[in-house]
Amino acid sequence: MKTFLLFAALATAALAASPAPSPDLAALQAKPLYQFNESEVGTYLSHLQLTEPELRARIIHLARKNLKQPYELYLLGEAPFETYDPQPLYSLTKSDCLVFTEHTYAMALSRDWSGFMRLLQRIRYREGRIGVVTRNHFTETDWNPSNRWLVRDITTEIGGDKMRRFDQKIDRSKFLLGRYKLTTPIPVELHRETYVPYADVDLAKAHLTDGDCIEIVRGIVKPGMPDNEIFGGSAWIGHVGLAARGPAGELHLIHSIAPEVREETIEQFIARETAHNAEKDAAGKPRLLGFKFLRLEADPLAKLRQLDGLDAPRVTLPSGAVLP
Repeated sequence: MKTFLLFAALATAALAASPAPSPDLAALQAKPLYQFNESEVGTYLSHLQLTEPELRARIIHLARKNLKQPYELYLLGEAPFETYDPQPLYSLTKSDCLVFTEHTYAMALSRDWSGFMRLLQRIRYREGRIGVVTRNHFTETDWNPSNRWLVRDITTEIGGDKMRRFDQKIDRSKFLLGRYKLTTPIPVELHRETYVPYADVDLAKAHLTDGDCIEIVRGIVKPGMPDNEIFGGSAWIGHVGLAARGPAGELHLIHSIAPEVREETIEQFIARETAHNAEKDAAGKPRLLGFKFLRLEADPLAKLRQLDGLDAPRVTLPSGAVLP
C-alpha cells in the first residue's frame, strides 16, 4: 500500500509539473508526434502556441503530425490512482479513435505538458473527476454533454428533414459490473439521439471545417429493410474523428483506425465502411448508418472557465483532492 501511495504521489506531481529543458526544435519538427517523449511534447506545444495563433490550425497540425501512429484499442485507464483499469492516464505512442481525438484537442489547447495533462483529464472525465465510474464511457450521454464547453452538437441544424432519430437505453451499472466488477447504483437512462444518414453527407460539407468533431453512428440493420432503417432501435456512436479540409477544400476525416492513424476523404471512408454491408447485415453485425457533427467552440477555454472558475481546468483525484 505504501508503494502504491508513493506511486500515486509521484504521478500527481507529474500531472502538475512542467517537463525538463527543451530538446532541439528542428529535430522535433522532423519526426512524428507519436515518437515524442513527455519533455518533447511540452517543448513542441510551447513552440506551437507561439507560432500558430489559430486553434483550428493547431488541431490539424497536431493531427497530421500524428499520421501513422499505431492503433490499439482500450489503451487508457486510471493507473496509478485506481486499479479497476490498470492502464495509464495517457498514451503518446499509440491511440484508438477516442484517445487520438482527446489527445489532439488537449494538446492544441495547451502550451506545456502540465496544461496538456490537465486538459486531457478534464476531457476524459465528467467534471474532471478522475475515476473509472466518472470516465466518459458513453459518447452520446457522457462525452458529448461533459465536453459541451469544447464542442457543440450541430447535427440537427445540418440534417433538417433528412435527420434520423434513434433511442437508447444506457445501463451504466450493468456496464461497470460486466467490465470492471464494480457494483454501482446508477439509474438506467433512456436517451434519444439524432444522426444524418451517410447517403446525405453532402449536407454537412458546407458546414464543417478544420477541427470540428465527426462521430460515426453504427448499428444493426435487418436484411430486407430499407437502407439506414435500424432494427430494434439498435444504434450507437461507434467511432470518432476530426474534420479537416483537403487541398481543394474537400472534407477529410482524420482518425485512428486499425492499423494506424489515417487521413481520407469522407467519400473514401464511406466507401470502405459500406463495401460489405450485405454480408454484415446477413451476419447481424453492425455497420455504418450515418454521422453526428459537433462544432468546435470558438474559445473553449473561456467556456470552460464559466464551468470550472478561474482555476480551470479543474481536475479532481479519486481521493477527492483537487490538483493545485
